[in-house]
Amino acid sequence: MNLTTSLLSPMVLAFLLGIIATRLKSDLKFPESLHQSLTIYLMIAIGMKGGYKLSTVNFSEMIVPLVAAVLLSCCIPVWTYWIMRKSGKFDVYNAGALAAHYGSVSVATFSAAIAFHESSRIEYEGFMPGLLAIMEIPGILIAIALVRLYAPNRQDTKPASIDQIARELLAGKSTLLLIGFLIIGWLVGQTGWEQVAPLLDVPFKGLLTLFLLEAGLAAGKRLSDFKKGGWMLTFFGIVFPVLHAIAGIVIGHIAGLSVGGSTILGILAASASYIAAPAACRVALPEANPSYYLTAALAITFPFNIIIGIPLYRQLALYLCG
Repeated sequence: MNLTTSLLSPMVLAFLLGIIATRLKSDLKFPESLHQSLTIYLMIAIGMKGGYKLSTVNFSEMIVPLVAAVLLSCCIPVWTYWIMRKSGKFDVYNAGALAAHYGSVSVATFSAAIAFHESSRIEYEGFMPGLLAIMEIPGILIAIALVRLYAPNRQDTKPASIDQIARELLAGKSTLLLIGFLIIGWLVGQTGWEQVAPLLDVPFKGLLTLFLLEAGLAAGKRLSDFKKGGWMLTFFGIVFPVLHAIAGIVIGHIAGLSVGGSTILGILAASASYIAAPAACRVALPEANPSYYLTAALAITFPFNIIIGIPLYRQLALYLCG
């Protein structure tokens, strides 16, 4: 699937419509309850299908890719933190918050990547949703640890405890639903999956289209924050995902993944969390400016990945792994 075909997919066009609607100051908006419902549906569908596919895979086949995914999750926040501190001139807290967001992964971007691959009939390993679940938390924890290590002593605020941060991450709906339904799908296998497939498989792309329309509305509202971040944040939000994608593709290829699997690992590495990471940063890094990390993740990187990045990373994977 080339860029033109990708741009003409219902999911991408719905996302663009959401951005346009916001910039035209349309009264179009989603009820918060519907947004939450769509988010929960995506988590359950991805987790359940991934668990079912995981039940068909020999665990030894995913050990090396799993290690590769964890390695990416640990390295990305470290170099992101230092580059944003030294070159971006961001303070400890804002550099840490950006590192947390880009060290984690986006379920919405992953959903779009899965839809892209399945529409193009591109094969990929069934355990990729497992890597998604594994990659969500380590980067956030490492970024917070870097802030704890290098931040000046907080005289007026009490740092969030490890228990608070862990509770926010592990009890949050993203992690809980992904891991929970991954285990459920693995336990029930094909028989259990076939019972829920009419709800979780067939309607997936349609509900993803609705989700991306709402995401476009949210991203459009953040476009006005560009000036606060400056050119460095825009540069960071576009160039870093491409570099991370290349690293993910190469590492995935070395780990033995197929071209499709390497592409998805690259997409995961290129994505930025805007569900789990903001919640964790709100608790652990209240000094960080949400205009920076939400603008970068939601208004710059997410649109870039959905509109251009996914087909671009596919072409890079074909070039690097072919």
